[in-house]
Amino acid sequence: MATENSKALPEGLDIRVAGENALIIYFGEQTSPEVSARVQQAVSVLQNELADELIDMVPSYASLLVIYNLMVTDHLHIRNQIERLLSGLGSAENSDGKVVTLPAWYSSEAGPDLEDLARNAGLTTDEVIQLHSEAEYRVYAIGFAPGFAYLGEVDPRIAAPRLSTPRQKVPRGAIAIADRQTAVYPAVSPGGWNLIGLCPTRMFKPEADPTMPVQVGDRIKFSPVSREEFLEAGGELPEGVA
Repeated sequence: MATENSKALPEGLDIRVAGENALIIYFGEQTSPEVSARVQQAVSVLQNELADELIDMVPSYASLLVIYNLMVTDHLHIRNQIERLLSGLGSAENSDGKVVTLPAWYSSEAGPDLEDLARNAGLTTDEVIQLHSEAEYRVYAIGFAPGFAYLGEVDPRIAAPRLSTPRQKVPRGAIAIADRQTAVYPAVSPGGWNLIGLCPTRMFKPEADPTMPVQVGDRIKFSPVSREEFLEAGGELPEGVA
């Protein structure tokens, strides 16, 4: 339940207890580019003003988890600070993150589900590739695994349900679609998304700074490349592909 002070918050925002030293801020009930932008704007504001009192912040589709340090603050103080800082949160029209272009090798070799997805959609594989690569996607959340960015939204014509039987081993760099989301697998892992290509860009490098090339709020473009360009950029062929 919101506190009396939270009435000053912009419409749609709600702050709730999420643990002994955590609060979760809800920015709306549905995902949208505007809501995602407001989440990112809040991350920037709180990081700038409360960095010494915070342990971590975890942005998601329409919410932000704030984990604070009980050694330097308490629930009442941090909540009042958040309400004060977010009371002036604007429409976030100018808070878009950076644009990141990711190379994409689309083919049946690189994406074993590409042909089936095209057939089920009543499209050619070239049309699927065009629809996927001409869109700009927003990073709505990062989860499942470090560097796994949930991107939306794909053209409804190429939206596809998750596989009925997930693969035990999806290669690193696999470009995939599930419903109206798309993503790049950052590491070899199980997965049930439809694989349509491969990306040579490492989505998570623990030794790098920053460790990920994208963050919530960024906008992503996929740029088609050839197999040769994929390999030259450091891409790795999955098992079974010569």
